[in-house]
Amino acid sequence: MSVGLTIIVPVYNEVRTVEAALDDLLAASLPVASRQVVVVDDGSTDGTRDLLRARAVRPDVEIVFHDRNRGKGAALRTGLEHATGRLTTIFDADLEYPASNIGPLVEPLLEGSSPVVFGARGFRSHSSYGFWYVLGNKAVTLATNVLYDSWISDVMTCHKALETDVFRSLRLRENGFAIEAEIAARVLSQGIRIYEVPVDYVARSREAGKKLTAIDGLRVLRTLIRCRVL
Repeated sequence: MSVGLTIIVPVYNEVRTVEAALDDLLAASLPVASRQVVVVDDGSTDGTRDLLRARAVRPDVEIVFHDRNRGKGAALRTGLEHATGRLTTIFDADLEYPASNIGPLVEPLLEGSSPVVFGARGFRSHSSYGFWYVLGNKAVTLATNVLYDSWISDVMTCHKALETDVFRSLRLRENGFAIEAEIAARVLSQGIRIYEVPVDYVARSREAGKKLTAIDGLRVLRTLIRCRVL
């Protein structure tokens, strides 16, 4: 049976990386019959929007523009509205993850191992942002496992792949980076066992555009608790 994959690319102020990210994505070998790329520009102000408008039109690439910055979660929900594939995955435009991760990420979906697959990062000295960043990620992942009686390795991974119908069933409402935790919380609340595969990852520096802060970590904890009780 032929299976189509939708790849949602949320973009905000990534003029330095978005072209290389899209080139990597479009060249990647994927084990699916077709791919649909939905780029959602979330109100960029650094020239990203002009660059996207100037790219050659391709039938498998759709570009959607938010009129203002609404957050990554809002961008993902917009992308999901446009998804036509039976499977959907997320690919950030910051070059922290290579597109070669996507093939192994969707394989368990195609095999029927689980309707939800997370790409777990193995934090190493040469690829991690810093001690407190990794510790924060491990802390919110531990909180997820405690609250939902689960055992996952990396709740904040940006590499997630889901059956599109399952993705749409999650009642997502977070607008910012806490959307990553909300996806996990809603999936686990449905009793779905998340399948994990290792993925390559190299964190960028703050100077190169790293956006996550400690405040985002607190928002993630709030989201995990909210989804557990509501």
